[in-house]
Amino acid sequence: MGRSLIKLICIFFILITIFTSQAASQSDECESESNSSCNNKSAALPLKLIAIASILVTSMIGVCLPLFSRSIPALSPDRNLFIIVKAFASGIILATGFMHVLPDSFDMLWSPCLTENPWHKFPFTGFVAMLSAIFTLMVDSIATSLYTNKNKAGIIPEGQVADEAAVTTTQGRFHGHHHGPKIGTEGSQLLRYRVVAMVLELGIVVHSVVIGLSMGASNNICTIKPLVAALCFHQMFEGMGLGGCILQAEYKFLKKALMVFFFSVTTPFGIALGIALSKTYKENSPTALITVGLLNASSAGLLIYMALVDLLSADFLGPKLQGSIKLQIKSYVAVLLGAGGMSLMAKWA
Repeated sequence: MGRSLIKLICIFFILITIFTSQAASQSDECESESNSSCNNKSAALPLKLIAIASILVTSMIGVCLPLFSRSIPALSPDRNLFIIVKAFASGIILATGFMHVLPDSFDMLWSPCLTENPWHKFPFTGFVAMLSAIFTLMVDSIATSLYTNKNKAGIIPEGQVADEAAVTTTQGRFHGHHHGPKIGTEGSQLLRYRVVAMVLELGIVVHSVVIGLSMGASNNICTIKPLVAALCFHQMFEGMGLGGCILQAEYKFLKKALMVFFFSVTTPFGIALGIALSKTYKENSPTALITVGLLNASSAGLLIYMALVDLLSADFLGPKLQGSIKLQIKSYVAVLLGAGGMSLMAKWA
């Protein structure tokens, strides 16, 4: 499953490079950049380089923090604090879909630079976001079914295999008979965590490259300055949400490292790609608007589905939160704080 995700991400990188190159070739199709005092290419380049470094560091910190939380008892996955922090990060992911990615897609696909027919005659953003959510459900459901059938014996988290074998040897046949269903239940839950982590990573990678591309191609220093701070905040806390999912998925070290790597480098990669194409890439060209707008719509549908169904709903309707009204209230406050903070960031990013 990890290899499949890596292949999908690599294919996405290739496609986004091809599409952005095509967009660059149509730079004269619509209005050129404004000649305002904010457009300063020489001053924008150092800001972009600072953005690459700062976003890379904050992304790594955000996604790695949950992975090292096992050394902190209060932040272990079975503690209340971990649930609250995860709810906060889930609120950020939800607001990213609703307040950042989806509105950007609406703006792009309703741009006056696009022809009236068909782009202004049909709400493509909502349609593509809806299809993306349905497709994510299909992937979520089918992947779970396939891997459940493939692993009918159950998946045992790393580190527990040796312990289970030792206890089974000590207690004989009775232990194997008595605890068999429990291992199967834990394996099924672990499988869900793995599917969620993979699909969430894919959605985040898509919109992170698009965000980075927009920043890298822009020479407007008035928007780049606040955007750097906003994206650092965004990447850190979105990384915390993804890192929590990776932690619960109990991957081996190599898979964890690969997922951390792809999350951390996607936005800097997008910025670098935007810088490379900044001479010819025009964000108002029809091809650029359509390509990025549709990618944003599909990413928004995926992120909204993942946040509501696989993160928030799974936790709030799970046994731990259902067993404590007090913990539910704290988690709801955390969701509202995360969503509210990210919504506020929409003023600058």
